[in-house]
Amino acid sequence: MTVDATLATYSDWTYNAAVLVYVFAAVLYLCEQAFGRAKEKSAAKSADRELVAAGGVQADGTWQPGRVVREERSRPERLGRMGAALTVLGALVQLSSLVLRGLATGRAPWGNMYEYGSLLTFAAVVTWIVLMRAFPVRKLGGFVLVPIVILMFLGGTVLYSDAAPVVPALRSYWLVVHVSVISVSSGVLLVPGVASILFLLKSTGRPRFAKLPDADVLDRLAYRSTVFAFPLFTIGIICGAIWAEAAWGRFWGWDPKETVAFVCWVIYAAYLHARATAGWRGKPAAWVNTVGFVGTVFNLFFINLVTTGLHSYAGVG
Repeated sequence: MTVDATLATYSDWTYNAAVLVYVFAAVLYLCEQAFGRAKEKSAAKSADRELVAAGGVQADGTWQPGRVVREERSRPERLGRMGAALTVLGALVQLSSLVLRGLATGRAPWGNMYEYGSLLTFAAVVTWIVLMRAFPVRKLGGFVLVPIVILMFLGGTVLYSDAAPVVPALRSYWLVVHVSVISVSSGVLLVPGVASILFLLKSTGRPRFAKLPDADVLDRLAYRSTVFAFPLFTIGIICGAIWAEAAWGRFWGWDPKETVAFVCWVIYAAYLHARATAGWRGKPAAWVNTVGFVGTVFNLFFINLVTTGLHSYAGVG
């Protein structure tokens, strides 16, 4: 199988361009967070709305129509909206990078750690874009994009791999199913992990964290995104077990990657149970979710790059 070097080069360029766009977006988000008000009104009461003054009959008998008055947005809010627009642009550019890598190699574009990380971070960005529309948390974009930029920087430097065919053991349709589902679910879980950490900071009551959204908002954001990601993560593990039986003759072998993934699954299951139990909401649930987030990151880097196991040759989930 030949590789289209031109498309591979364009893929690398768009990947690097996406990183730069995310950096600018993160700076704008952080500016909104730093210079915005401690308490933001909801979107329905935002300064973006138009106020229509009622018309009426004047003293001379003439009709005076109503006036449309647009309140001016604050500068931090404008910066935040620019950051959101750049986030969408960066996601489109990163998607182009994934598509070009796939066309260049003629396979699913997540066959090594570089490509796997790109899909994971893309899933995290898309999750954040969706959550920004559902929750008043836009100014937290900097806290979400900073770890994404770090992951993409490491992927484009330390973990970078040239476009090439995958090893024979990975030439299976399970590469499309298992790795994509695990990568997407892990990317989605990055967002509630950050939200839970911010929840714990907000819960300290210190003035330096006063500008963070209400703890209840952060708690609901973390819970709802985890509820979405957990079934995907479960499906990914099941698909991995089926693939392992076909490739290695057993469903489960306590390989380091499998073991840590199972531990993370148990932690997230405990988080959802804790969050659904009234006595374990708030800080205890946030701590459990944070531990799950740390375990996911540990499984992504340490297990793939340091330990030796059946997954080590692939460098993927």
